[in-house]
Amino acid sequence: MLKLKYLFSNESLAEMMLSHWEFDKESIELFKYYRISSNAIYPFECRGNNQLLRFAPTIEKFKENMLAELDFISYLRAQGYGVLESVVSRNGEELVKAHTPWGEYYASVFKRVSGVQMNNTDFSDAIVFSHGLALGKLHQLSSEYTPTAHKRWSYSDVLQWIQDILIDFPEETQALEEVKLLQDYFSSIPITKGNFGLIHYDFEYDNVFYDEVTDSCNVIDFDDAMYHWYAMDVEQALDSLQDYIPSEYFEHKKQCFMDGYLTEYHISEEFSSIMPACRRFANLYGYTRILKSSVEQWDHEPEWLISLRGKLNHAMMNKSSDFGMRIKIDTGES
Repeated sequence: MLKLKYLFSNESLAEMMLSHWEFDKESIELFKYYRISSNAIYPFECRGNNQLLRFAPTIEKFKENMLAELDFISYLRAQGYGVLESVVSRNGEELVKAHTPWGEYYASVFKRVSGVQMNNTDFSDAIVFSHGLALGKLHQLSSEYTPTAHKRWSYSDVLQWIQDILIDFPEETQALEEVKLLQDYFSSIPITKGNFGLIHYDFEYDNVFYDEVTDSCNVIDFDDAMYHWYAMDVEQALDSLQDYIPSEYFEHKKQCFMDGYLTEYHISEEFSSIMPACRRFANLYGYTRILKSSVEQWDHEPEWLISLRGKLNHAMMNKSSDFGMRIKIDTGES
């Protein structure tokens, strides 16, 4: 997520960024439905069609990652995969770098996808199956993808980024130990074309839309994509599913999801054994991002920010509960 100082709405900034694209001026009233987390997202219309402006400070992003994200999305669309579509600026750019009174920002615009967010469905067996199928298809396409110009970072780059951040927090000894444990563990896992590739990373229910007309899913927000074991995506998706399904029905819904996934892609031999380490990776990454974003504090913070800090502190406690515990390496021996 962005540093907390970037979470305040700034419609003047949004309008300045949007001016790089064509838009219906009267639709700026839709800016009131903004949301900000890892990016600022402001809805608007162009010729009556719903679109989304996404922007973030350049200091918070890696340009190569953003260009690689756009390349991967383009590849998926060319393969007929249900994914969001970027819109070029007036100057023909998918990614705009802009100088503003608030600093330098990167911005892109995307068309809305069809359907409703998965978390607004009834989670029927068919819909959960479709969710799994969409992830399996994504991995199948990823296994055949070779970037031509730009490449996203990998899990090892992320662990190095985490370590670099934690150096500024010498009291975070357990988190630093967790970095080393994960580096050692993942270095012992074989990487093959079948088990490792460019993953979405955040294939959760707010980023997947179910289209009842086509009985299929459309996927948004590849902002966290990285090279990782495909099991990481499955772990994240199932963790999201668990948030919406009563515990007594979870195993059944999990099977529906996996049935859909296996329709499109296979499970590698080490798949299940590395999922606990994938959860540890997600917890460490999330913990460090919160730590980095919330370190600054100000006098007389608004109530919503005070409340958010409380939620973030609680999340950090949950994510750090396993830090430092030994990660079992499956040797394949009985």
